[in-house]
Amino acid sequence: MNIRSRYLLLLLIDVLIIASAIYISYLLRFDYKIRNEYGTNIPYVISACTIFVISSLHVYKIYKKVWQYASVGDLIAITKGVFVGIGLFYIFHQYVVLTVFPAIVVPRSIYLLAAMVIFLGISASRFVWRIVRDNYRKIKPYHRKALIVGAGSAGIMVVKELKHSSGDLYPVAFVDDDVQKMNYEVLGVPVVGNRYSIPEVANKYEIQEIILAMPSSSRAELSSIINIAKQTGCQIKTIPRMNDLINGKVSIDHIRNVSVDDLLGRDPVKLELDEITSYLSNQVILVTGAGGSIGSELCRQIAKFSPKQLILLGHGENSIFEIEMELKEAGHHFILRSVIADIQDIYALDATFAKYKPRVVFHAAAHKHVSLMENNPSEAVKNNILGTRNVATCADKYGCDTFVLVSTDKAVNPTNVMGATKNVAEMVAQTIGMKSKTKFSAVRFGNVLGSRGSVIPIFQRQIKAGGPVTVTHPDMIRYFMTIPEAVQLIIQAGAIASGGETFVLDMGHPVKIADLAKDIIRLSGFEPGKDIKIEYTGIRPGEKLFEELLTADEGAVASKHDRIFIIRSHLINGEEFELALRRLEALSSLKEGSVHAEAIKAELHKLVPSYAYQQSSEEEKERALKESFQSSLEVVSSLE
Repeated sequence: MNIRSRYLLLLLIDVLIIASAIYISYLLRFDYKIRNEYGTNIPYVISACTIFVISSLHVYKIYKKVWQYASVGDLIAITKGVFVGIGLFYIFHQYVVLTVFPAIVVPRSIYLLAAMVIFLGISASRFVWRIVRDNYRKIKPYHRKALIVGAGSAGIMVVKELKHSSGDLYPVAFVDDDVQKMNYEVLGVPVVGNRYSIPEVANKYEIQEIILAMPSSSRAELSSIINIAKQTGCQIKTIPRMNDLINGKVSIDHIRNVSVDDLLGRDPVKLELDEITSYLSNQVILVTGAGGSIGSELCRQIAKFSPKQLILLGHGENSIFEIEMELKEAGHHFILRSVIADIQDIYALDATFAKYKPRVVFHAAAHKHVSLMENNPSEAVKNNILGTRNVATCADKYGCDTFVLVSTDKAVNPTNVMGATKNVAEMVAQTIGMKSKTKFSAVRFGNVLGSRGSVIPIFQRQIKAGGPVTVTHPDMIRYFMTIPEAVQLIIQAGAIASGGETFVLDMGHPVKIADLAKDIIRLSGFEPGKDIKIEYTGIRPGEKLFEELLTADEGAVASKHDRIFIIRSHLINGEEFELALRRLEALSSLKEGSVHAEAIKAELHKLVPSYAYQQSSEEEKERALKESFQSSLEVVSSLE
């Protein structure tokens, strides 16, 4: 039924109710024997009363309400509409009609009786449909049984929505930690226990889905309840957080599956907005790797602080196009420019910096896949080290205020080429920063959930395909945080940087990859080892069982932000470091090969003594050292 038809139907119903109510009022007033002198006035009373009451109901927007969600507030609106309408009719009759037609008499008791009967009739007409529908919507054999965690206002709204919807989910029980609600019913659904009763309740009531209706709970509390609920093997869902709920209404479309993010159990980052606004607002900002997982999220977060101009620099045109379109569609008012360029191309970078003159640079472009870089070390050197040098050099040359390098926990005591090159990239930023007016800093953190190539989407694809889920080692441990969380802390670190720092982000507690795989399988509605098998494939080249965020001798001191720490930077001899970079540059320009790869790894080991890599045979090591020595001679001759 369209809006116009619905309006006309309600109007017709109300006119009939008012007419009937007036007649009933007269019957009640005169004990069902209406005298002629009063009965002849009934058509006038019905007509005038209908006009005033309907008009008043319009004023109180009775015809614009969705009666599926009728509440006490709607009853109050009907009460106001009816009694104001009757009051206006009384004033009109007493002070207008009687002065012209004194013979038209309406007993005063009729006003009160009519108001009461009209109120009852209109209220009943609005609520009867809901009452019938609520009673009709009973649990059917095809329904999936749902347990609602939280019998508060959000839980009540979820139950209402589930009972009103035509879906296959039906609420059969609540659990709530409030002991005063225990053994009571809410909307006909019993409260049967607390959070610790979830496994027992799920078994007793044959629950198939658990819905967490606690939008105001902290992430730590939510994570605790999820850990209890996942023991049941039921599919776990949740509703949006309180800030995302609009006008107190919950739609079935808003109920989502519990994600791995919810399992981390960390509260949102608290940003120092004044500090961030002061260095980003109305500034020209450049983001390298702007199409990547971290780079694109950096652009989204920076956009909130109203920069003057945002430069998206990246090598892949598709990813840059996508983030550019997303930012444009969001309706931001700053100038947006996209630059397709490779950070290995110093001339393209120089031209970009000369044209746009950015004041703040976030350097997120990097090769990050461990296994790929292990087999392509020269590309890792070109991009992660020499590319960083190019961007940092331009930032210094064109007088940027702030340069923030996005680093990784794999740079600590690295066991792979990727980690070693990121460690050297930190040195590059530190070395150039020692003689620059630009504030250079690096931000080091662990794995981010949902980034390209991360373990989460891989597990999800494997589960969708029916398994098996592949894990390298049962004891492998990693730190995780969400992409928005990591990016917010990167931006915050840029605000508190004074130059030369390496910041370490608080990653919370490390997570076993095997446990993570089991959680994702359970959250997908399957049983690990039964429905979806887990296979251990062995540690890949360059991987280690656990990652570290800082070495034993680096130490860490607190910063102004409780989630960001500062580590001590190593003293670097600028001249020796520059010579080492030139040797790496010479090696990376040679043709790829196993001996060549060994030479690059050997050179990286000189720069990063903690870099532990698997060496080849003595013969290959000797050839690698000779190649490294030859590249050193080429560097020296080029300097002369």
